[in-house]
Amino acid sequence: MKIDYTKAKLSDIEKMRDLVQPEVQSGIILERSEDEISTNIRSYTLAFIADELVGFAALHIHTRYLGEIRSLVVKEGFRGQKIGENLVECAVDEGRALGLQKVLSLTYKQSFFERLGFVEIPKESLPEHKIWADCIKCKHFPICNEVSLIKNL
Repeated sequence: MKIDYTKAKLSDIEKMRDLVQPEVQSGIILERSEDEISTNIRSYTLAFIADELVGFAALHIHTRYLGEIRSLVVKEGFRGQKIGENLVECAVDEGRALGLQKVLSLTYKQSFFERLGFVEIPKESLPEHKIWADCIKCKHFPICNEVSLIKNL
C-alpha cells in the first residue's frame, strides 16, 4: 500500500473537513472553518492512499522560533500504520527547513509524541497568544486535559 504525502490544495478542503469531523465532534480536535483552512492551506500536509485522503496535519508558525503541530488526524481503519508518525515527521522537517528552533503540540496522545522525541512542558510556558487564540474556542476550556509537549529542532 503506497502512501503519498503532499501539500494541501484548496480543492482538498471539503475532504479534510469531512475526515476531521468525528474528532471535532468528540472534542479531540478544534474545528477550523473553511475560511481558516483556506487562509492556512500552505501549513497542511496530507496523506493519500490512491485518491483517498487518510490523514493530515498542519505546521502552524507562532514566532520566528516556534511552530506547532495542529489538527493531526488519521482516518479510522488506517491508524497504526505510521501515517500519523510520518505526518509529524513531515511537519518537523518543514519546520527545520524554515529555520524553526522548536515545535510544540497540545495533545491527548502524549505517548505518541514522546515516541517522536517530544518532551512534556508546563502549559504555562506556552506563548500567551497561543492559549487565548485557540484554547478559548475549545469546548473543554478552561478545564483541559491536553498535555503540552515540545521538540527542539
